[in-house]
Amino acid sequence: MPAEQERDPALKRSRRVTLPDLPLLPDPTDQRLTRRITGTDHTGAATEISVVEERPLTIYLNRQEIVTAMTIGDHPEYLALGFLRNQGMLRPDDEVTGVDFDEEIETVVVRTTRQTSYEEKVQKKTRTSGCAVGTVFGDMMEGLEGLTLPQAEVRTSWLYALAKQINSTPSLYLEAGAIHGTVLCQRDTPLVYMEDVGRHNAVDKIAGFMFRHGVRADDKILYTTGRLTSEMVIKCALMGIPVLASRSGFTAWGVEIARQVGLTLIGRMRGQRFVCLSGEDRLLRDADPGEVPEEAGKHRRKGADA
Repeated sequence: MPAEQERDPALKRSRRVTLPDLPLLPDPTDQRLTRRITGTDHTGAATEISVVEERPLTIYLNRQEIVTAMTIGDHPEYLALGFLRNQGMLRPDDEVTGVDFDEEIETVVVRTTRQTSYEEKVQKKTRTSGCAVGTVFGDMMEGLEGLTLPQAEVRTSWLYALAKQINSTPSLYLEAGAIHGTVLCQRDTPLVYMEDVGRHNAVDKIAGFMFRHGVRADDKILYTTGRLTSEMVIKCALMGIPVLASRSGFTAWGVEIARQVGLTLIGRMRGQRFVCLSGEDRLLRDADPGEVPEEAGKHRRKGADA
């Protein structure tokens, strides 16, 4: 082990890293994440807009290269930890001795005390639906066997409050579009808001944050701007979060898996409206939809995959 790691007790175990100030929100002013590009509009006039950056990030677990993901480039350590955790390559009790990001070669190396080898698992990776070619490994479903999610409560008043706050929070989406957001919430309060070119990356960043800081999952809600696909449902369930909500719609397999594991799945959240297709028993309807105002046009997201 390198000497600098031996001197740093925070690296002895991933759960001991100092928790950042919350809420952790997008920074649309970060010049590394967008670029100004000139072009012409529909009238032929010159125009300049902000465009989201997209760059590769290669993730290693100890000495083994695992995957290269396309990402906007923020929070690479959380993305690496979350990806490995959601793929079952990091165990809940693994000791992480280092998370080293090299910006020049766009690589993150996650080091553990446990020796790891996932050659066969890496070879079984398949492409999945969604932006930025989300990646899932063939045996990911195995982690759902015998899984029981906590019997938490979710109030409709919390859902309405969260939607209003999240849709009006300054973000890269509102600055440049072409991006997805995922938000870790507790009751009616957003805690961590991550964005990326693929919804899978955004949720992996949340998972990495939770793993790094030992954040409990049983009292949380995961909110996403993207579709409720099978992979999104699987990742939420493996993270131990009992409620997944979205502005967008569902896939049939996503609903089927949510019902299988007892996940509360809520989609098409627009103003007063939403649809619950799984886990209705957790839902407490404590708010009158008639008293909830429709979304203001300037805060409304223009499509699930914009």
